[in-house]
Amino acid sequence: MSGVTVNVESAAEWKPSACILCECNCGIDVLVDPDTRRFTKIRGDKAHPTSAGYTCNKALRLDAYQNGRNERLTRPLRRREDGTFEEIDWETALTEVAARLGQVREEHGGESIFYYGGGGQGNHLGGAYAPATLAAFGVRYRSNSLAQEKTGEFWVNARMLGRPHRSDFHHCEVAVFVGKNPYQSHGFPRARTTLKEIAKDPARAMIVIDPVRTETAELAEFHLQLRPGTDLELVTAMVAVLVQEDLIDHAWLAEHTNGLETIAAVMRDVSIADHCAIADVPEDLVRAAARRIAAAESVAVLEDLGVQMGRNSTAVSYVEKLLWLLTGNFAKRGTQFVFSGLAPIARDRGLPFDQLPRTPVSGAAIVSGLFPCNSVPDEILTDHPERFRAAIVESSNPVHSLADSQRMTEAFQALEFVVVIDIAMTETAREADYVLPPPTQFEKYEATFFDFEFPRNLFHLRRPLLDPPSGQLTEPEIHARLCELSGAVGEADYAPLREALGHGREAFAAAMMGVLGDRRLAKLAPVLLYRTLGPTLPHGAAAAAVLWGASLFCAMENPAGVARAGHGEGLMAGDRLFEAILDNPRGVVITDDEDDASWQRLGGRRIELDVPELLDVVRGLADGRAQAGDPDYPLVLSAGERRAFTANTIFRDPTWRKRDPQGALRLSQADAAALSLVTGDQARVITRRGAAQAPVEVVDTMRRGHVSLPNGMGLLTADGDQVGVRLNNLTASEDRDEFFGTPWHKYVPARVEKV
Repeated sequence: MSGVTVNVESAAEWKPSACILCECNCGIDVLVDPDTRRFTKIRGDKAHPTSAGYTCNKALRLDAYQNGRNERLTRPLRRREDGTFEEIDWETALTEVAARLGQVREEHGGESIFYYGGGGQGNHLGGAYAPATLAAFGVRYRSNSLAQEKTGEFWVNARMLGRPHRSDFHHCEVAVFVGKNPYQSHGFPRARTTLKEIAKDPARAMIVIDPVRTETAELAEFHLQLRPGTDLELVTAMVAVLVQEDLIDHAWLAEHTNGLETIAAVMRDVSIADHCAIADVPEDLVRAAARRIAAAESVAVLEDLGVQMGRNSTAVSYVEKLLWLLTGNFAKRGTQFVFSGLAPIARDRGLPFDQLPRTPVSGAAIVSGLFPCNSVPDEILTDHPERFRAAIVESSNPVHSLADSQRMTEAFQALEFVVVIDIAMTETAREADYVLPPPTQFEKYEATFFDFEFPRNLFHLRRPLLDPPSGQLTEPEIHARLCELSGAVGEADYAPLREALGHGREAFAAAMMGVLGDRRLAKLAPVLLYRTLGPTLPHGAAAAAVLWGASLFCAMENPAGVARAGHGEGLMAGDRLFEAILDNPRGVVITDDEDDASWQRLGGRRIELDVPELLDVVRGLADGRAQAGDPDYPLVLSAGERRAFTANTIFRDPTWRKRDPQGALRLSQADAAALSLVTGDQARVITRRGAAQAPVEVVDTMRRGHVSLPNGMGLLTADGDQVGVRLNNLTASEDRDEFFGTPWHKYVPARVEKV
């Protein structure tokens, strides 16, 4: 079969790749020792079209992913009756997995199988083949980590703009960060360099809305250090300042938007003083920050998990966008833009909330094809006839990473069948019936679809740095074989496409258009490309076959941008774009847009300022409701703070951390004094759901009443040891956003006791 192994030069040399720890995927050069398979040195890739040599400290530790103590698997595993696992061969594993999935489909329908995952921050290429497997077994419901972070914002963007957007911090006059610390979590290329440039320029300014005095806040002109959980009140107050002081761009709004009068009427009634008092931020500081936004020629705004995993997250996403829309900060240099790319990530139809599709048991809203992560147990732990009965999990670890680990574990144990596709024996893999281990991200062709830049957008197809262990199968091969074993696709479907390909790519494109007109075959297109085009690609790049179709659609959707990027015009511009992707191991600019491209992507649509469901939430703030406190849990725990030596859990070897190896509990000097704690003490964190012990770090950056624990900790080793706190033993699945179920990881009521 094709796509099983790849060829890597044997001599030690610097080889280009990319970091896989956050969405920026900065280019790196790696010096690989072919004998030990170690990454002996890592540096930023100066030739990378976007990151241009920039990297943070975390990328330099990627050898800990490739070669660390990470419970790496190289052969398929099958669960025995006593709960232990045995190694089996690939043919047996895939045949039995296909049979079990088929059995569930026959007995309960394909809709009783759900899919979770598809990749993390660095590996989307394998997941691009998963839709074929889902079609083969009739799977309808899927979710991934975006559904515990971003779906509220996805829906807000769809309702207001019709498309997702990003922001231009490299050229903005004013940068605004809402629940975001780019110094640690990045979010745009060369983040730390860019933040320092803004801070040093007297003509520019930075506004940070965050309860913690983060590294980014330290650089900011304005730090609105609000009480945790009051983001909606604070940002609403800022919007109200713009309206009440008449700082909005009337001409721009009249030309491009609908709903201004409705919004303005609500904002005129807002008590700015009361909202600032609830947020515990001085009113004069809030007004000054809003005026700075209004006075700027360009404003770029970015929200992130600090609000997206907190109270009122969807409503906060809404008022945050009013902040820059009312001041006309869209579709010009240094503001917000609508990007183009190879894959339609984050797109949604923007239906009213009461018209959205729903999950079969709990009726949770589905956005961008994703159901809420917090709803997973609700859809399983029930006697409802339409409950989920089986799961396919790929490159994800929901038992560890989703809220309420105890209930999530119970749910996975209740399923009739679970198969996990992952390189390591993760916490989720421990609950599986079968584990199918692909090569690591540096042993195969890989890419992400986080290509969000403007005007010049990049796509980076990474080549393997090492050969995989003998006999391992890549994800595209796994999905192709499962589809074939299901009977959904086979040689009869491949033959006419191979014949067309023999006449050239243009004939092949015409044949594939016919495939897309066939309802059965269209859903299997990734596997069809892999089995036909894949074997003809150079250097064992069969896994990249799916990018051919994506490239053609990119060229059809944005022909001018593709042409300006140097890939030509006409029917086969997408094919030339695909060849450029294959030929450039450091990445290639795929589109180069004109300044007005964002308006073109809206297709003549006017921006909708009034989202009634969310404006009702803002109106409700006029009741002056105070946050309900619980004397048993007087503190607010932020569960998952990004720090200098924390990262996502693909780093399973705890020795990668140079500092804070146990993941300290950070708390303010005032709270430490009240609890008689000093740095180095042990403390117990107790929530409504669980308790955990951690070392204490007393800091001057936290507010009184606010404590934090870092992300990426609490993983189990092969020996059953755990390093750091497993955060989701402290979180509850019922604590979630009222609209899209995103968890309140940044707002967990807690108390702390000295051990």
